[in-house]
Amino acid sequence: MRRVVSFLLLCCVLSIAGFAQAPRPNIVFILADDLGYGELGCYGEKLIATPHADRLAAEGMKFTQFYAGCTVCAPSRSVLLTGQHMGHTTVRGNAGRGDSAAQTLHAGDVTIARVVHDAGYATSLVGKWGLGNEDEEGEPRKQGFDEYFGFLNQTHAHNHFPDFLWRNGEKIALPNVVTPVGQIPGVGYATKRVVYANDLFFDEARAFIARNRARPFFLYLALTTPHANNEAARLLGDGNEVPDHHAYDKQPWNDSQKNHAAMITRMDDGIGAVMAQLRELGLDERTLVIFTSDNGPHREGGPNYAPEFFTASGPLRGIKRDLWDGGIRVPFIARWSGQIKAGTQSAHVAYFGDFMATFADLAGGKTPPERDSISLLPTLLARGAQVKHDFLYWEFYEGGTSQCVLLGERWKGLRLKSPAAPIALYDLAGDLSEKMDVGANNPELIARVAEIMRTAHVDNAHWKIPGL
Repeated sequence: MRRVVSFLLLCCVLSIAGFAQAPRPNIVFILADDLGYGELGCYGEKLIATPHADRLAAEGMKFTQFYAGCTVCAPSRSVLLTGQHMGHTTVRGNAGRGDSAAQTLHAGDVTIARVVHDAGYATSLVGKWGLGNEDEEGEPRKQGFDEYFGFLNQTHAHNHFPDFLWRNGEKIALPNVVTPVGQIPGVGYATKRVVYANDLFFDEARAFIARNRARPFFLYLALTTPHANNEAARLLGDGNEVPDHHAYDKQPWNDSQKNHAAMITRMDDGIGAVMAQLRELGLDERTLVIFTSDNGPHREGGPNYAPEFFTASGPLRGIKRDLWDGGIRVPFIARWSGQIKAGTQSAHVAYFGDFMATFADLAGGKTPPERDSISLLPTLLARGAQVKHDFLYWEFYEGGTSQCVLLGERWKGLRLKSPAAPIALYDLAGDLSEKMDVGANNPELIARVAEIMRTAHVDNAHWKIPGL
């Protein structure tokens, strides 16, 4: 795939060259955590209010077939940051501190943050990292970020009322009181709730924007909503942590459903505050704002929470931890006033890895070699021909090893739990919910998918597929 992508990129050099003449925009990249494809009003949600995300879509471009890097947190973010798909990226699963070497970026990795930093951008991570702890190679300042504030360990990030966060290598104590669960510092649930982590993240984001308004900046705002506190869900019965029910007090729902909806609407309010600040500072037309999610919706809020209640996956099959489209197809909205045409929609098939080439082009940087990344600028700016992927590829390592291939925009091959398992084939053009296996009628497509599954995976020290 790498040779194919390199050739295709050469084909669009002339169209991309025109973008270099435009002013370099600021980039605000907002990443929700476990937000499903169907959980925004602009993607069909009927019960949860998301007016600010909906306004982003009305003022920008909404993608309808955009995919996360993986179906769980850490590998999806590794694909995002490195521009390499799951067969090539460094971190390919949620390993935790028990095997932290398998869940940290390496010194030799080149991230989006490094590329835009080297092009002259101020860079900041605010929120959840999950790709390296404070004493590891993957710590954000070693990966291209000038500064960071938030959670380093992603299990710590389960707790929405933590008793500490990290700022540039220093623990920052918070007034919440936490009952610890397990051995990872900070993991547990709050018995005294004073400050909400995502409120702090939006405050920090606005402070970074204000400090850097006179120069190009890249803000990676990686929120922890609406991810559940898994430990609280297991021990207390509800992990959808939020300060209050917001506008859902009067709804005839259980508290867990109210809390989940309130988490999303509170996140949406924060997005609105960031957008208001950009307008107030005169940065509106100089800033590309991206909003997306790291994977599909969860079922981890507790026994009284069910994602089906909100139709969280929309018309798609599956949720987080599935390679069905409900686990990997995510909302993606891009807004850049004066550059991206308002109220537009794109069916272009793309994924997290494409942000590397896109942001490198915007920043005047250079996409590193050996990337599985194609710039989205022709689609976003409606200029030139958009190069397309021949295929997209995923792996998933829980409960066995599963693999998934999307050919173009239509044919999806799926092999579950073992490289010896049969490959199922689905035609997304007529079967969006992936109910009918048509592999028996398409042996040539099955053969092509099998070959991609064999060749797209490259072992690294921690992630192998025996018998492939």
